[in-house]
Amino acid sequence: MNAILIVSILFLSPFISGISVLSVKRDRSTFLKLILSFSGAYLFGLTILHLIPHVYADASEHMDTIGLYILGGFLFQLLLEHFSQGVEHGHIHMKKENINSFPIAIMLSLCVHAFLEGMPLVSAQRQHLVFGIAIHHIPAAFALGSLLLASQVSKRTLLIAIFVFAMMTPAGFLTSQFISQHAVGDLAKYFDKIMAVVIGIFLHVSTTILFESGSADHHVFNKKKMIAVLLGIVLSLSSLIIGGHDHSHSEHDHHNHESHHEH
Repeated sequence: MNAILIVSILFLSPFISGISVLSVKRDRSTFLKLILSFSGAYLFGLTILHLIPHVYADASEHMDTIGLYILGGFLFQLLLEHFSQGVEHGHIHMKKENINSFPIAIMLSLCVHAFLEGMPLVSAQRQHLVFGIAIHHIPAAFALGSLLLASQVSKRTLLIAIFVFAMMTPAGFLTSQFISQHAVGDLAKYFDKIMAVVIGIFLHVSTTILFESGSADHHVFNKKKMIAVLLGIVLSLSSLIIGGHDHSHSEHDHHNHESHHEH
């Protein structure tokens, strides 16, 4: 998967979802709630089946500290959520009467969250990770757009805000790619730590989506939600078979070999 395709997927999914609030009524967004359940299950399965095993394999020399970075990412997302009000997992935990201006703190925390998610993609350009992040941003962008509508900002301001948010993950990917490929430096030795932080973020976001205590039907069996969750898990499982062996290690080693050869 080349860089242009990665950027296109990561940008278009949140941008289209975010601007769709201008034509889709929020009280008719049942389908979006199912996407939210699906994305939570897919992210959780992806993290357990792919990301955690790979980050420990990459960190063979300092494996004992990787867990600290995962916990750090989990706690960092907890801090970000204090400012974002849960928008990154598709919910708005803010009373309507308190939404009377442009939500700067929410916007900033979402941008930091999205930027960090894009950074590990340069070292592990796995299709399932790219699509996992893209799917995860669909409900987040819709929630952000809904929040901006409730804030009664202008249509132009809403479009700019959604555009900026949609650009954050591609920007994280392109920034880490530029730094690692040019004389600015080599991020390769930090990729396992960055990925560990992102894993912590994914664990927090996915489990919050799946076990959100604030949802009205949290303790009631919901057949449609269960089907969406199972589909997400099955898709993450199928990537083990369909995706085959991940060649990111060999690509990464090849890149390092070329770098040493150039020097």
